[in-house]
Amino acid sequence: MRFGILLAGLSLWAALSVGCAGRSVLEDTLADAGSDAAPPDAGGPPVATRADKLDLLLVVDNSRNLETAHELLGKTLPYLLDRLARPACVNGLGNVVASTPGPMDPCPVGVRDFAPLTDIHVGVLSTSLGGHGADICSPASPSYDPTQNDRARLLTRDVAGGVVPTWQGKGFLAWDPSQGMTPPGDSDLGMLGAKLEQIVSGVGTKGCGFESQLESIYRFLVDPAPYAELVVENNAAVPKGVDDVLLQQRADFLRPDSVVAVVLLTDENDCSTREGGQFYFVNQGNTPEGEAFRMPHARSVCATNPDDPCCASCGQTPPAGCAPSETDPACQAPMTVLEDPVNLRCFDQKRRFGLDFLYPVERYVEGFSSPVVSDRSGQIVQNPLFAGGRAPEMFFFEGIVGVPWQDIAVDPLSLSTGLKPGSEIDWRVVLGRNGEPPADPLMIESVDPRDGVHPLTGDPLAPPTAPAALSNPINGHERVLVDRDDLQYACIYPLPAPKECASGACECAEDSDTNPICQAPGGAYGTVQRYARALPGTRHLQVLRGLGTQSIVASVCADQVISPDAATFGYKPAVDALLRSVRRGLVPAETETGGE
Repeated sequence: MRFGILLAGLSLWAALSVGCAGRSVLEDTLADAGSDAAPPDAGGPPVATRADKLDLLLVVDNSRNLETAHELLGKTLPYLLDRLARPACVNGLGNVVASTPGPMDPCPVGVRDFAPLTDIHVGVLSTSLGGHGADICSPASPSYDPTQNDRARLLTRDVAGGVVPTWQGKGFLAWDPSQGMTPPGDSDLGMLGAKLEQIVSGVGTKGCGFESQLESIYRFLVDPAPYAELVVENNAAVPKGVDDVLLQQRADFLRPDSVVAVVLLTDENDCSTREGGQFYFVNQGNTPEGEAFRMPHARSVCATNPDDPCCASCGQTPPAGCAPSETDPACQAPMTVLEDPVNLRCFDQKRRFGLDFLYPVERYVEGFSSPVVSDRSGQIVQNPLFAGGRAPEMFFFEGIVGVPWQDIAVDPLSLSTGLKPGSEIDWRVVLGRNGEPPADPLMIESVDPRDGVHPLTGDPLAPPTAPAALSNPINGHERVLVDRDDLQYACIYPLPAPKECASGACECAEDSDTNPICQAPGGAYGTVQRYARALPGTRHLQVLRGLGTQSIVASVCADQVISPDAATFGYKPAVDALLRSVRRGLVPAETETGGE
């Protein structure tokens, strides 16, 4: 009975998986339409190459144990807002060389980064979209919290459960120092920053553990007709209706003549489950009988070659020409909890389960760069993000994600030198190349301890028996995961103050006897957490790689967490990198001379 519901509809899974794993949504749609099909003319007025408006979207992971990242982001926001309203003086490389008392004061050296911005929309999303039809993160769960499904709508809640006032009650804040809006927006930068910090804190840490970072962004900015509800009928999830609230928020927030910048903050990989059919079963916790739900095994060939045509779920009818599941040794034993912990359902799916349950990353590369996209019915339509004449070059995506800053800094030994532009990152180090694993072993997703040497710093990975929390200065050391329900860390960073976990409020309350974030200076382990951690953010990074010059990559593992005045405090390096890219789309200051 354990797999009864799943097996009843696996033929639908098979149908949905065909053509999606290796091709983009647009390619699939064009192929279905015939070889002569072509996307419609995007239309609209001539695209602008410079803008004096900015629509800034902060996407904040609201799963557990993100308190420190939220705090650091909140303390970095005043720096970001100040740099936008009072651009610094920079040299020809975009590096800050001086600041000025006011936005119109001349630069003592260098040139103004760009013209001071007097028209900014700022909105906040979380990463929670519910269970995509499953019982986990749905109202059917006894532990359900409403923040487990924020529906990719703009957030206005504060940490106390109240509502932060936004411009005209539209869900976003508006910077309007000249008071030219009707009604006027915020003209006090400190007040704007305080309200934004309230919203970021109010995102909370009780969201869904199946973080849908990429799909949350896509749904708010790109999806032509985001569904109103996802209903499970006959064991299949069916999107129904259109979310008019979201569409209205999008229409109010996005201006056709603005630069759009998205900043994602997260410490785990993306888990954007495909919505429709039975893909949601990968997020299922229990059977209707109340037993723990386990996924079927993958066929044997998946262990060595997930791309093999015969790689499929043991619950599926095997592809033509493949041996029946009844004769496959991998399909004979039931799945165990050690093989299928719920916490790792989004990890290595094709090899472990025989199917990819997540949307392909090409969906997001296209959605953030193409003037046309495929809608829910398969029709190719204009991309709402680029409606009204916005050029793809006016969109920027920054990921503050699970990657060591040493992999992406100009100098891997000093973050003070700044972060590389996305187009200059050595992606072989971060993601690997031609099927090879990343050159940085810290970016390999693995349950088991890894070994090797960091290719840029020369630091060897430290084993679980390492005597000190920072035996490896980037990720501490490897762990022994007895329950096999987590991954090794890409990086760790210190908490501003140690946190007692005896109450179960953090990650040192259990399974911490080889966890470096729970290790005291003397080497002993306990229930006091001293560091925060991040897992390899490979899917985010694949999208960022695909966006080329429109991408900015930063690490959620901060270098400095104590002094806000330090150049590498919190996410200041991420702000600096963002501005070096975004300035290409903003109107230059009148005092600027020379080319880009």
